[in-house]
Amino acid sequence: MKLLAIFAAASLIVSPAIAGKACRDAKGKFMKCPPAAAGLAAAGVTKDPKGKCHFSSGPKKGQFTKCP
Repeated sequence: MKLLAIFAAASLIVSPAIAGKACRDAKGKFMKCPPAAAGLAAAGVTKDPKGKCHFSSGPKKGQFTKCP
């Protein structure tokens, strides 16, 4: 749980810096930014075919957790 709390705190600190950047296409024109994949990927959580979420790396690798 501590690891998850650390990732959540870090995402709150980093997200304004990322949100300030404008998204552009290959030609340099402004476009709507795609949604950030912060949920499962940022926390190192993967969802298995049965629909259960578990940590994909770190000291808790393989342990089940709540899906975000």
